[in-house]
Amino acid sequence: MAGKNKVKKTAQARNEFMWGWLFVLPTMIGLIVLNIYPIFETIRQSFFKTGDFGIGDKFVGLDNYVEMLSDGETWQALINTFKYAIVEVPFSIIIALVLAVLLNRKMRGRSAYRTIFFLPMVCAPAAIAMVWRWLYNSEFGLLNHVFHSNVKWISDPKIAVFAVAVIGVWSIIGYNMVLFLSGLQEVPHDYYEAASIDGASGIRQFFSITIPLISPTIFFVVVTRVIGGLQVFDLIYMVMERGNPALEKTQSLVYLFYEASFVEKNMGNGSTLVVFLLIVIMIITVFQMIAQKKWVYYN
Repeated sequence: MAGKNKVKKTAQARNEFMWGWLFVLPTMIGLIVLNIYPIFETIRQSFFKTGDFGIGDKFVGLDNYVEMLSDGETWQALINTFKYAIVEVPFSIIIALVLAVLLNRKMRGRSAYRTIFFLPMVCAPAAIAMVWRWLYNSEFGLLNHVFHSNVKWISDPKIAVFAVAVIGVWSIIGYNMVLFLSGLQEVPHDYYEAASIDGASGIRQFFSITIPLISPTIFFVVVTRVIGGLQVFDLIYMVMERGNPALEKTQSLVYLFYEASFVEKNMGNGSTLVVFLLIVIMIITVFQMIAQKKWVYYN
């Protein structure tokens, strides 16, 4: 009898193992084909010079990296990318966090307000770019009309990248807000009641209760937004025209990759830029992982 039970358990375990792999297999195939293989192929391509008509690649070693690092356009694109991220990341997180706290309270029309702030996330990027290009228009744009000014928002090299970053802040606030709302749902209301009895103000409760308890959510949003900010492409591509005088001071590393790979048909240089951006992101992420030990509190 014991032997039969052991055989049944073994057969059941084998059956569960087989069905488990069958359920996981589609996801694994998708990851390998769409993520893992392209990563290694991009790294491999960065050591080659693209042949004529995209065939017959020639191995050039580190020549692509030397050429990239000696090109001033690469460093300018990196500076542009950091400028964008420095504006988009902190402002989108701070505004979204404040909105999430306000909309987490009981109030009339709370669901409607949440929907309104989330709407930019479901809008097509092309539509967003068209609307903001009209708002930024230096001749008949709404912003210049309201402020009675003549600012060239997206054609002035000094401010164009920051103007694009404002669009990024506006478009991502709703997504960040939803993430913060999910974190706030996990905070026990008893903490706030006890703090109110002790005479703590709303601001004191926010910094002493809310921030520490949702710090894991804040950390997740910070990491993902830094990565997203450094990978910006679509807004710059759709807002900035090719003949725009501010394009050089606005194009990001991903935009430069697009130009090298799909306009100039130089896959080797494009892959090198992607690997360079990957290294930058990995270094920043490592510093974030180290720093989070000092301010993120896991319950």
